[in-house]
Amino acid sequence: MTTTILVAGTASHVGKSTVVAGLCRLLARRGVSVAPFKAQNMSNNAHAVATPDGDWGEIGVSQYVQARAAGITPTTDTNPVLLKPRGDGESQLVIDGEAVGHYEARTYYDDHWEHARSAARDAYERLADEYSVIVAEGAGSAAEINLQDRDLANVETARFTDASVLVLGDIERGGVFASLYGTLELAPAAIRERVAGVAITKFRGDPTLLADGIDELEARTGVPVLGVLPYDDPGLPAEDSLSLPARDQRAVVGADDGVPDAATVTVGVPRLPHISNFTDLEPLAAVPGVRVAYCPLDGALDRVDGLVLPGTKNTVDDLLALREAGLDEAIRTFAGPVVGLCGGYQLLGERITNASVEGTGDAETVAGVGRLPVETRFSETKRVEQVTVAVDGVGPIDGATGTASGYEIHMGETSVAASAHQPLGPDSAATQDVLGTYLHGLFENEQVRSAFVDAVYAHAGRTRPSSERSAQTPFDDAAALVRELDLSALDLPAGRSES
Repeated sequence: MTTTILVAGTASHVGKSTVVAGLCRLLARRGVSVAPFKAQNMSNNAHAVATPDGDWGEIGVSQYVQARAAGITPTTDTNPVLLKPRGDGESQLVIDGEAVGHYEARTYYDDHWEHARSAARDAYERLADEYSVIVAEGAGSAAEINLQDRDLANVETARFTDASVLVLGDIERGGVFASLYGTLELAPAAIRERVAGVAITKFRGDPTLLADGIDELEARTGVPVLGVLPYDDPGLPAEDSLSLPARDQRAVVGADDGVPDAATVTVGVPRLPHISNFTDLEPLAAVPGVRVAYCPLDGALDRVDGLVLPGTKNTVDDLLALREAGLDEAIRTFAGPVVGLCGGYQLLGERITNASVEGTGDAETVAGVGRLPVETRFSETKRVEQVTVAVDGVGPIDGATGTASGYEIHMGETSVAASAHQPLGPDSAATQDVLGTYLHGLFENEQVRSAFVDAVYAHAGRTRPSSERSAQTPFDDAAALVRELDLSALDLPAGRSES
């Protein structure tokens, strides 16, 4: 028999992804066979993984991370339905890793939801045949009363998995007791009758101050509070743009490493309207001395030492947004090291053709920023694959060698002029100061990351501080966080003692 836990919440961004990753890590360390699952996810941060039939498909990055925390190979079964927003109320629907089409919400619910539900149930059953515990993640609020008849990630998951439900409430937002109480009152029977307990997340201070509120909540609902989790960020990749600054704000990530300002450098990242896979930047922000600054399009680049153009769900639209704001000229004249990843690579080229396939406008050819001698032609075909390439370090990654691994998720083919180097295989191009590549996860490769950071420091004229990475992983930190929960109420197997 498979035990299933559904980690639901009072709202989005209350800590569900972190708690699922922590439970997966904790159980795996105890020798329990465990897998994550999210029936339906909405995110533009995706990762390429294997499908059950041996092809490549894409899932939300959180399920990829949770599978790694569980110590298993992630497959599309961990996230069988993925919605990738592209603006104007429309999303790309991905089922079992394969893009089905672009639909507005009403069309999805009317014409495709039953297919999605069937795919999710089949994926769960395949996981249940292989693992003894499945830790499922809900989405948003578990009590959206306007969606209860089509809530795949919460209501339907609870039904077809017969899960025990843990409801999380985020105290940092304020009103946590009202949020938890209201969620339990409004949740449909499929959720409410399966609730084993609730937990409070992101608490700062003395948890004993919550005792009276906890007693009152338990008395009113009959549901136990299984723990109060302290405010702590294990450093897991973010799932959606809620973790990013607003488009008109500049925000810096990685400034809490204790390195003096005089020994730091800043890597600028344009805050594209349709930014995707911005988790590619997180390995850079984790390097001591490196600050990653998300820059509004109407801002300047005079306070950055290097530049990374991230992925985008709508390359053409974001290219036009850069141009309208005048930032394309600033990128064109920027003198430091520049890296473009996936959509950012396409932006840096000389032109994009067949542009109406990807963009929302009618133009067939759109001029690029012009930093790389490449041209991209869009098509309906999407490439999704994990790849490993030989590294021939030049330009912004000068000196890097060996191999680099990552994944590609993109539409369009990019042709490279003979004058450009191809330091990361045929899907890349580089000049003396600029590198473009389709390889997501580029900066997870230590030799490439270190070469780029060295180039940024050299351009800034500063000495890079020596540093050592902690042996403690974000997965371990997440596991330590969930140890604050009373897991006995969830009927999880005890497993062996942790080493």
